[in-house]
Amino acid sequence: MNLDTYLVTAEAISAGRSTVEIVEAAIDGGIDVVQLREKEMSARKRYDLGLELRDLTREADVPLLVNDRIDLAAAIDADGVHLGDADLPISVARDQLGEDAIVGRSVSTPEAAREAERRGADYLGVGAVYPTDSKDTDPEGTEIGLDRIRAVAEAVEIPSVGIGGVKPDNAAAVIETGADGVAVISAITAADDPAAATRALGAAVERGRE
Repeated sequence: MNLDTYLVTAEAISAGRSTVEIVEAAIDGGIDVVQLREKEMSARKRYDLGLELRDLTREADVPLLVNDRIDLAAAIDADGVHLGDADLPISVARDQLGEDAIVGRSVSTPEAAREAERRGADYLGVGAVYPTDSKDTDPEGTEIGLDRIRAVAEAVEIPSVGIGGVKPDNAAAVIETGADGVAVISAITAADDPAAATRALGAAVERGRE
């Protein structure tokens, strides 16, 4: 799975545009992964939205993951789920979604990263790298910095993506630490031109690899 650029949806900061519109633009810009988050929506609304996104992402051959909700991921036939500390275990996601499902795990320390790898995670979301208002984090996971991203990347064999305050102008530095990609919310969702923002993010990832 290509994790270079990874969009986490959040209609609340989309300047009046729908999540479907944002995802369509991100796909036009070359996004590699989409995660349905939308924590402020009801389960039914997220389900209906998920079905729309499933059609869009399947046509574009872009993996669709669901934040937290294993049941919702199963209901919309998503490609997988992304789990945090308060969510059900990775083993439950495997039981419910199958061995081929993509299962991600949020971590902020090398120790947590190694544990997630042992439990069978396919990739790690690591952060928050920089200050962010888009995602709630506990004190230990707030503005962890590039050295921690590097430490996590070096601690495990599975891929990792840096998330939290990542933008086109600082994404290359995240990749230089050894992270495999970057995940963003506001950098695309709140952008005046989400497609252009996605392309700029992808270009920054390439610069980081160079």
